[in-house]
Amino acid sequence: MAVYAIGDVQGCFTALRALLERIQFDPDKDRVWFTGDLVNRGPASLEVLRFVKRLGASAITVLGNHDLHLLAVAAGDAKRRARDSFDDVLNAPDRHELLAWLRARPLLHYDSTLDYAMVHGGLLPAWNLGDAQRLAREAESVLTKNAEQFFPHMYGNLPDHWHDDLRAPERLRVIVNAFTRMRYCDRDGKMDLHHNGAPGTQPPHLLPWFQVPGRRSADVRVVFGHWSALGVYQEHNVLALDSGCVWGRALTAARIDGGPAKIFSVPCEPTTSGSE
Repeated sequence: MAVYAIGDVQGCFTALRALLERIQFDPDKDRVWFTGDLVNRGPASLEVLRFVKRLGASAITVLGNHDLHLLAVAAGDAKRRARDSFDDVLNAPDRHELLAWLRARPLLHYDSTLDYAMVHGGLLPAWNLGDAQRLAREAESVLTKNAEQFFPHMYGNLPDHWHDDLRAPERLRVIVNAFTRMRYCDRDGKMDLHHNGAPGTQPPHLLPWFQVPGRRSADVRVVFGHWSALGVYQEHNVLALDSGCVWGRALTAARIDGGPAKIFSVPCEPTTSGSE
């Protein structure tokens, strides 16, 4: 059995099929992890959702910020954005089944055998793996049971750091922002959700979240997406896989079972413009 992780698909179904063919993925014996953002900006969010859902136990998907945005719009708790491209999902006859399936996806997945954690954005430097697992479950419970109470409060960049006495909705916003939107933090572990450029372009007081000194999850390998300007990256015990498919670069998979991750990519046609 092989286990692969795949970066942000964002509705690029043709590229996904090409990549799965490239790695000779067999759902009867292999497993595939998706780092979130299955939908939006690309042309075929509906096809991607249906396909991944049909994979059943062969696929594990974590929620990304675009997935959550789709769910909030579908619930009537967020406004459409100019570049949103998920009308195919919203108008589909199986909309309710697909959205219920998507809403039940986790924010964090951890496999103790492989010793890999998967998130879309990152882990706050103040969290160890146990903290992250506990807080992910807390937020997931709200998303599956009372999401409409959270979605109207989901958007926003503050609070920018974790402390245990936070209360909803700010508590949930910090958790969700870290797992789905974070790229940079300052040396004290406070999130900066404005800058999204490649490392080296950020203000001098910021570091990629995985380079913050004293990061408490540094002993766990973390695979994530979300950061197309970073691209494929394997240092500091992390594996970044968003290689900018929707921007016309590549869709990337990594085989993560046994030994160093082996990288596979297929080229993509550009389907959108602008920033993430």
